Amino acid sequence: MSSPAALRLTEVLDITAARPLAADLLALRGSPLTVDASGVQRLGGLCLQVLLSAQSTWSADGLDFSVSQPSPEFAESVAQFGVPELAQAQQG
Repeated sequence: MSSPAALRLTEVLDITAARPLAADLLALRGSPLTVDASGVQRLGGLCLQVLLSAQSTWSADGLDFSVSQPSPEFAESVAQFGVPELAQAQQG
């Protein structure tokens, strides 16, 4: 099995961050992934969709996908969007 990859999320995940985030995730496809959400200060809906799509893709590929160290702002945002489980470790 491939060694886990890691991606640190930026502080502001707004509409302008969605395309770069998707590209970063796509470049890491094929390996288990840990997403570091410790520095997130703001999470917008489009970036949330990108993260949920990645989670689904990793699951379909049979690979682990986890969010580590979610900041309070990240955890609050995903809870408000109705997907608090994203702030918890996920597995493929």
